[in-house]
Amino acid sequence: MKFKIVAILSLLACFGLAEQALAFNQQDVDQLKASGACPRCDLSGADLTQLNLAGANLRGSNLKSTNLSQVNLTNADLTGADLEAAVLSAANLTGASLTGSNLKSATLENANLSYAGFISANLEAANLKGATLLFTNFRAANFRLTTMANGVVTSDKPYGWSLQEGPDAQANQKK
Repeated sequence: MKFKIVAILSLLACFGLAEQALAFNQQDVDQLKASGACPRCDLSGADLTQLNLAGANLRGSNLKSTNLSQVNLTNADLTGADLEAAVLSAANLTGASLTGSNLKSATLENANLSYAGFISANLEAANLKGATLLFTNFRAANFRLTTMANGVVTSDKPYGWSLQEGPDAQANQKK
């Protein structure tokens, strides 16, 4: 009987901690809305739908499972940000820096990624279907099982890809 009670309490504690791990910090959300800057903030799981965050500084922030649908992130700095499972549907990321960011399983459907930099970003299992990719820099990005803008899913083997012209780009695309 005691074992069952201990097991149930342990299970409930685990669920409570797991939920808390994806809980955003309201002070960080308020700071972002007020100043447009919140580097290394915890915004995980927050609903930031349709905000104007043009030029925002979100370097190294935790944006795991955050809803950023239709958000204006033009020229935003998301360098090193954790955007795993984030929803960026129809977001405007024109000129944004996502160097070294984690976008594993992120949704970027119909997003504008023109002139954005995804250098060394992890796009494993991300969905880019319908995204605008005009002069987007994907140098050394990981595209494992990624749904590309044209709906084609990449190989299950990790590889880098770039939109650069020339023989090196063609060799990278054949990998």
